[in-house]
Amino acid sequence: MAWRSCSVLLRLTGEDALRSSARGGRISVQQRCNFRKPEQRPPPSPPRHFGLLLKPLVFTVGFTGCSFGAAAIWQYESLKFRVQSYFDEVRADWLEKLRPQKRGNVRKEINQWWNSLSEGQRTVTGIIAANAIVFCCWRIPSLRRSMLKYFTADPASKTLCAPMLLSTFSHFSFFHLAVNMYVLWSFSSSAVSMLGREQFIALYLSAGVISSFFSYFCKTATGRFGPSLGASGAIMTILAAALKAIVAMDTAGIVLGWQYFDHAAHLGGALFGIWYMMFGHELIWKNREPFVQVVEPEPEGRIGPSRLTEREELLT
Repeated sequence: MAWRSCSVLLRLTGEDALRSSARGGRISVQQRCNFRKPEQRPPPSPPRHFGLLLKPLVFTVGFTGCSFGAAAIWQYESLKFRVQSYFDEVRADWLEKLRPQKRGNVRKEINQWWNSLSEGQRTVTGIIAANAIVFCCWRIPSLRRSMLKYFTADPASKTLCAPMLLSTFSHFSFFHLAVNMYVLWSFSSSAVSMLGREQFIALYLSAGVISSFFSYFCKTATGRFGPSLGASGAIMTILAAALKAIVAMDTAGIVLGWQYFDHAAHLGGALFGIWYMMFGHELIWKNREPFVQVVEPEPEGRIGPSRLTEREELLT
């Protein structure tokens, strides 16, 4: 999220209108009979109706709740699988040592590289791949209209909810993509080791939607509408959760009206990350056990959510 300088995107759609007007020979200011054209007034700015934010607000709350609920179930299933398959993994490692080692195997080298990564780096690899795919889609001319509709967040657009999430994976500039993914890769290990893989994914996706809603609100309040895209809002949440820092520049950007970046999205993501680490973790994640027990009732003689939670606390 949060690349406010979208003049390149607007030029992509503006070229078609310019060409169509040039074909009709109506690009000149004066007509042939020496009569001036009537002055064209700029289109009025969209009205500041905060009621239009009700649907994005409901989507933000619902998506955040579903993300953390799904993460709680995912973590429960992962812990159950790890406990039950521990001896199977030991046996598989023992058999692997007995097998003859093959040299020059590309698949083996890829597996060794993958296993050398930290859990955090393996987690964000999928996120980086998704951002790279969306970046390539921007290079396809036939997809640009759909990309503008679904992969840029703008409160003045007819499509409001889906772009709040999809724009988090959208980058038009390679420099913007490279910087965001480098920062995400750099801080992934510390963030995942602190939160866990499941909670990290839920936090990242929720942060993208929440930062988009915060951007919607500020754009509607100030009347400065325009499309935004990029993962900066979600990454700011990860940075704030890992470092609990740097929001002064984005606050100044909102106050002074800087428009190169979407500072409102940055600040919204950072504030959500700080709130989650101070209050949200205890309020949401520490109280996930009753929800998991409703979805996954504890059977007799098997490992249930309560015992898995105790084992998780012992492991950490």
